[in-house]
Amino acid sequence: MSGWYEVSKSSTGQYRFVLKAANAETILTSELYTTHAAADKGIAAVQSNSPLDERYEKKSTKDGHPYFNLKAGNHEIIGSSESYSTAAAMEKGIAAVKSNGPTKVIKDKTLPVL
Repeated sequence: MSGWYEVSKSSTGQYRFVLKAANAETILTSELYTTHAAADKGIAAVQSNSPLDERYEKKSTKDGHPYFNLKAGNHEIIGSSESYSTAAAMEKGIAAVKSNGPTKVIKDKTLPVL
């Protein structure tokens, strides 16, 4: 099984998505979007940009922990990783986003449960 996207609503009514790996670990988190359609466009951007090496911006937190941002062609951040304990762990996170990002599986948690 490959990964999937999960769309949810924040406490303020905005939308966000996360990319999950096959083991259900969150590997990328989006910004907040005001509409569901905008979140859908963000997912499409991850699907198309995640396989491209040049779209990953490697950074460090103030206390030195590595993390990365996935950027679109216009250099806007599409999603961010968690902070990692080592650069090697961050590289594994990038590899996970590259392999799971193109998935078309989307679980929408904003829909009512029937």
